[in-house]
Amino acid sequence: MKKILFPLMFLSVVIASCSKSDDNGNTTPTPNPNGNTTTDMTKATVERTTNNSEYQEAPATLPKLITSNTVLKKGKVYILAEFTFVLNGATIKIEPGVTIKGLKSGKGTLIITRNGKIDAQGTAAEPIVFTSNEATPNSGDWGGVILLGNALTNGVKDGIAGLQAIEGGVNETATGYGLHGGKKSDDNSGIMKYVRIEYPGIAFATNDEINGLTFGSVGSGTTIDYVQVSHSGDDSFEWFGGSVNCKHLIAYRGTDDDFDTDNGFSGKIQFGISLRDAAIADFGPSGASNGFESDNDADGSEKTPQTSAVFSNMTIVGPLVNAAKPADPFKRGAHIRRNSSLSVFNSVFIGWPVGLFIDGTGSESLAASTALQYKNNVIAGCPTVITPGKNENFNLLTWLNTAVFANRILVNSNEALLTNTGYTTFDPTPATGSPLLTGADFTKDKLSGGAFTTTTYVGAAAAGDTWFKGWTKFANK
Repeated sequence: MKKILFPLMFLSVVIASCSKSDDNGNTTPTPNPNGNTTTDMTKATVERTTNNSEYQEAPATLPKLITSNTVLKKGKVYILAEFTFVLNGATIKIEPGVTIKGLKSGKGTLIITRNGKIDAQGTAAEPIVFTSNEATPNSGDWGGVILLGNALTNGVKDGIAGLQAIEGGVNETATGYGLHGGKKSDDNSGIMKYVRIEYPGIAFATNDEINGLTFGSVGSGTTIDYVQVSHSGDDSFEWFGGSVNCKHLIAYRGTDDDFDTDNGFSGKIQFGISLRDAAIADFGPSGASNGFESDNDADGSEKTPQTSAVFSNMTIVGPLVNAAKPADPFKRGAHIRRNSSLSVFNSVFIGWPVGLFIDGTGSESLAASTALQYKNNVIAGCPTVITPGKNENFNLLTWLNTAVFANRILVNSNEALLTNTGYTTFDPTPATGSPLLTGADFTKDKLSGGAFTTTTYVGAAAAGDTWFKGWTKFANK
């Protein structure tokens, strides 16, 4: 996550320069290349309306502005040539089996604004695929998918608390359309199910990359289930504020962080997998590649809402599993810092240089107070299990090993007994005799409320599980 301001990019507009109204009389502004906001889209909440028009089939190359209900038809291939904004109460519907290819030259990116929606419901047999248009694809070939909503964030934009501009140059390109944040915790940005996002993460400018799948203040009314991000040039998944719950996420051979949480994100995530390539990492200045990275905000302030996401049943496979000496930027299975109170349960971290780093007195204090919890987890094959803390009166290793927390430490990665950790033959199910087959506990308060499925096993998959097969792709570039 990088926050640096850069010069404005211009967005040519494919509609007339007047505003357009939807069926409910809501006005959609034209992006202003001079950087002046033309409507009230800077307000901390934008009413998400419903466009009742019939669905129009999209052209082969998606337009920059999608202002009415648009459908991408089954079995076809579409081109994402540059930043494409869905707004004006419109829904972009993507049918099963559709392929969308992002252009490198235009930094193709799909952006669901605060008053647009996505309906991308693939199937296990016919997933929806976002991928590169390059003949030889690589990490960071195109932008990614960005969802923006009206839920809570602790960000501040132009002096307005609870409003934020998403990273990746979106708001610099089209003022107002890159904003997120509001007061609607159950806001609904749509649905994504059985979707692959391959080779995303292009840089808008130096140190200002787009992630594979980015969430900006996305609300709990949104459905995210069965999504794989592969070969991302930045974070695979990143949440800035919001309260969306997600299940069945896969981060595969990305460069930066697998799961990054910021600005008051409070959602619940279950059944997540990451597999890292020991030779591919964040080689930028001060680059650090982690499984989890979590901040309250960039300043480590006590602003509310505080980052308090809860993760359960995650299998985070690091670079040491497949290489004795991985690339230098690889750091930690989980890096919880800057006053974040993220909690992790029933998960396994395998083969990282450091298993867990609770960084700074703010997050250490939250751990001591039980706001930040780390329980019923397994750390395997991590030379440094937990980085010593800064508070001399709070011993992090003693805290990690508190008996009732039921965390387990395994010296070697292979003691976790995953079925297969090969890059192209990956199978994260626990083999016979694996310590991951037991040890889960869902009696903790943070796991109550119905968002989590109770399991007896630790990690993302049970023995013989297949939820990560069929619709996914584990392949070399």
